[in-house]
Amino acid sequence: MKKVVVIGAGPAGMMAAATAANRGLDVTLIEKNHRVGRKILITGKGRCNITNDCDIEELIENVPTNGKFLYSAFYTFTNTDVIDMFNKLGVETKTERGKRVFPLSDKAHDVANALEKMIKNQKVKLLLNTKVEKIVSKGSKIEKVILDNKKEILCDSVIIATGGLSYPLTGSTGDGYKFAKNLGHSIVDTKPSLIGIEVQESFVKDLEKLSLRNIEISVYNSKNKKIYDDFGELEFTRYGVDGPVIKSASCRMKDTTKENYKIV
Repeated sequence: MKKVVVIGAGPAGMMAAATAANRGLDVTLIEKNHRVGRKILITGKGRCNITNDCDIEELIENVPTNGKFLYSAFYTFTNTDVIDMFNKLGVETKTERGKRVFPLSDKAHDVANALEKMIKNQKVKLLLNTKVEKIVSKGSKIEKVILDNKKEILCDSVIIATGGLSYPLTGSTGDGYKFAKNLGHSIVDTKPSLIGIEVQESFVKDLEKLSLRNIEISVYNSKNKKIYDDFGELEFTRYGVDGPVIKSASCRMKDTTKENYKIV
């Protein structure tokens, strides 16, 4: 039986591990945190926006960069498949404004628990509080994974599902980039996306924690050309603005070091 090691027990890692195990492979899932799906627990303000109930073409249109890359993935396992999967795992769902899909309970931990149930059902070996130090290969063949306690796990292949650099407190500390680079992959310089935005105006400090619903924003570049608009929720912070509409807008702002943007 071929042995597969999956590094990272977020939603991608758990899905990959369960799928591989379902195909008859011997799967070990390694997570450096004390539990699986830590980032899931903070998504959607603790509610977890599972997917969006629009058609596939609309999903791809809303990916700011290279959406066409996702055609195969989205059509192989659709957003409808995602909803059906969670329903079968015992998570009832609901669809809200903007066709956003949430668990009916409004509890993100129900989503994390369902994915954990899925990997257990598939007999995936789960190692928590375990950190990978290195992936060892010989030529183009993966040989083993070395843990930080120097123990070794022999395997035929490795799936890196460690996340990026988005939230170090949840475990996303860029480990995957290091592993991939050591295996010979080229790494594109990372930059933030889907984040809050710092603004020049100082008055936002006086509005900290003020949340607005059902508002519309428009984003203009330095040439005063509108590059994005959205409708939804916004929150003021001590440094600027945040919330769903702001996070969506942030990934349209390509290089804030070279260009100024205006939000109205």
